[in-house]
Amino acid sequence: MATFSWEKQEPGGLKIKQFLAERGVSHRMFSIIKRGGGHLLLDGRPARTIDEIKMGQKITIIMPHEESNEILPFSDLPITVIYEDDNYLVVDKPAGVTSVPGKADRETTMVNRVKGHLQREGAQDLVPHVVTRLDRFTSGVALLAKHRFAHGLLDKALKTHAVDKRYYALVDGVLADEHQMIDQPIGRVPDDFIRREVRSDGKPSQTEYWVIKRFDNQTLVRVQLHTGRTHQIRVHFKALGHPLVGDEIYGGPMDRGAVRQMLHAYWISWFDPFSQIVQQFEAPVPEDMINVMQGYVPQDK
Repeated sequence: MATFSWEKQEPGGLKIKQFLAERGVSHRMFSIIKRGGGHLLLDGRPARTIDEIKMGQKITIIMPHEESNEILPFSDLPITVIYEDDNYLVVDKPAGVTSVPGKADRETTMVNRVKGHLQREGAQDLVPHVVTRLDRFTSGVALLAKHRFAHGLLDKALKTHAVDKRYYALVDGVLADEHQMIDQPIGRVPDDFIRREVRSDGKPSQTEYWVIKRFDNQTLVRVQLHTGRTHQIRVHFKALGHPLVGDEIYGGPMDRGAVRQMLHAYWISWFDPFSQIVQQFEAPVPEDMINVMQGYVPQDK
């Protein structure tokens, strides 16, 4: 069983449910605790969410471990771990590796590799939870929770986009504006399972960018997403007339040495509900992207 504890340090009394809600425990997580065989303790004794916690008292949540299942096989293939603690894990996903199992690959994805990593280190929770996923041919930082409780605590942060990811994108052509907020709705291309496009009946989508460096025929930009639509960066830059270099699906140029879209998630930041601090990590720009930029290595954060 895994235990998670918080001590009330402020004066006065507070209902346990409110105290935990202020620390990120959602209504859905309370249901998971109850249905999943979890327990709620106040100073070591069984408690209810309607009970009161006072200054100096400790509330503890106990959750059963998530054991391995055959649906998600272990993989011994390597995965670069940037950061790891008892609750979260940040990896540097290489381009070409799918984030989660699907029809095309059920054994060598990022999640399979993380599960293999957890097994090798003797972890008892063996069901990795993807917090931020990347397209197969996008490289860079990805955040995973090591158990469902840690994932659940980030539900609100994900919905409000408080998990902040920054990207480098190399786009075709020379952008005129130094900075722009692309605010155009995105929807699925009719009769196409993969591609998306800007369309009036799409979902609201906002992509913000800043120019880092202009080359003769391409531009490196730093990108921040304010919504999380599928292929959002790729679709928005195509709509501007500047598709990503190497992005064959969305009409990007394929004659500059790029064998995949030049998109890299280089930075991630989130508020850790366990340590109560802001965590932030980076992944270095991969060699294939540096080569397409004639050796240029961005230093902008």
